[in-house]
Amino acid sequence: MRRGSVSPLFLTLLGFLAGAAVMWSARGPGPARPADPVTTHGEWIRLATGSGDSLRAYLAYPERKDPGPGIIVIHEIFGLTVWEPTVADRLAGAGYVAIVPDLLSPRFGASPADPDSGRKLTALLVPDQVNADLDVAYGYLNGLPAVRRDAIGTIGFCWGGGRSFGYAVANPKLHAAVVCYGPAPDSAEMGRIRAPVLGVYGENDARIDASLPDVARQMEVARASFRHELYPGTGHGFLKPGREGSDGPQVERAWENILGFYAESFR
Repeated sequence: MRRGSVSPLFLTLLGFLAGAAVMWSARGPGPARPADPVTTHGEWIRLATGSGDSLRAYLAYPERKDPGPGIIVIHEIFGLTVWEPTVADRLAGAGYVAIVPDLLSPRFGASPADPDSGRKLTALLVPDQVNADLDVAYGYLNGLPAVRRDAIGTIGFCWGGGRSFGYAVANPKLHAAVVCYGPAPDSAEMGRIRAPVLGVYGENDARIDASLPDVARQMEVARASFRHELYPGTGHGFLKPGREGSDGPQVERAWENILGFYAESFR
């Protein structure tokens, strides 16, 4: 290199160091990237049932310093899919310990990936079997140190919404039940419900909605707490991506109402 000249490599290195100094100065001594947005701990577990089979389930914990309420998430008629654990994670993010039992697993193994196969298997389940497995999930949650004793609710979707309503009949210790576009139990059973029930329904779902006036009247006669709402521009299953209204504002509005209902029920 001739005297007085500057090496191109030296200039490149000098430019890199100057840029790094500017970037460091701009962000200061703090972390180089945002905090991880995932603040819950989820894991797959297996629970023993009275029949000797095992109940597969996904369990999500919140980040909190004190025991929180527990929520049992009940899947749709298609079995446990990749979506239901995201519901548990959402509930855990709001401070709840949430469990999603695969209600097909004790008799048929893990829910199949094919939705039509899952639907056919779910159609073979009977309410007493389902309630027994929900009892297993309830008992497991209720025994966790991270769960406030006897502060357990449910949320169910479609077929699972009906089972959430039905479990409120079967378990008088249940603290709260959310029914998302699911059918109601027989009116003769409603007098056994002790938990407040919140109904979430799509506006364009006459198959379910047509009976709501009767359901509301029957619950009132039974002196059971039932409040519900139809969400405009939505259809059956709208809380799950890909359904009518799932890309609109009513999803977040429904979730605000669900979490508000839980906050009120678990005070």
